[in-house]
Amino acid sequence: METGDLTTLTSVMEKLRERKLDTEFRWSEEGFTAGRGKNYQPEDLKIIRTYRFEGDSNPDDSSILYVIKADDGLIGYCLDAYGAVTNQGPEFNNFIRNVPVEGREDQIEFDL
Repeated sequence: METGDLTTLTSVMEKLRERKLDTEFRWSEEGFTAGRGKNYQPEDLKIIRTYRFEGDSNPDDSSILYVIKADDGLIGYCLDAYGAVTNQGPEFNNFIRNVPVEGREDQIEFDL
């Protein structure tokens, strides 16, 4: 699959799965967890790529996928709706805003 083929959420998720980068970071009151007994804080993480998807006719279909790298080397993702229909509350929004984002050049190097 070429990078240009990554136009749907399904295609990006499949590419992450193929590369074994499909660990889901989930929000909890203690921070992000990846189901491995550890909680991550914003300073432990870096957003290395973002993908935004918009529904053809329904704004409720808008979503964003963050590809995240933890300071222990774990790379995974966090998926959320964006805009007025976000799945998370203000605590999640504040948390994700505090996760550093790699520069554009670094993101290009991570192309799927």
